[in-house]
Amino acid sequence: MGLHLNQGDDELVENHEINVTPFIDVMLVLLIIFMVAAPLATVDIKVDLPASSAKPAPRPEKPVFLSVKADQRLFLGEEEVKAETLGPKLDAKTQGKKDTTIFFQADKGVDYGDLMSVMDALRAAGYLKVGLVGLETAAKK
Repeated sequence: MGLHLNQGDDELVENHEINVTPFIDVMLVLLIIFMVAAPLATVDIKVDLPASSAKPAPRPEKPVFLSVKADQRLFLGEEEVKAETLGPKLDAKTQGKKDTTIFFQADKGVDYGDLMSVMDALRAAGYLKVGLVGLETAAKK
């Protein structure tokens, strides 16, 4: 209650306590939003990534991940794709927007020639914006 009424006195005394109920309501709504959004922002394909000390770039709303496993299998998001169908699958995933950044990640054990063949397939499909994904490490002095 904001005021305390005294029966025998005509003077009202102010109460200086903060009402925290709206603050708690806002925090609960934010908690629910983050609980729903956090699982959507992850990719479930396990890739043994090399480490990098570069500052990470901001992540877009709906990133498109292209992964290469150690056994040279390609994954677009969580769906396995063949190298021959990479272009049409990317077009379907990006709604034909060729300026979409494709986040490319690969196992440490993948041969450099295999990485370049996937990069050539991306270039041939018209996707020139490629972001390389790596594990974050502390900057070395």
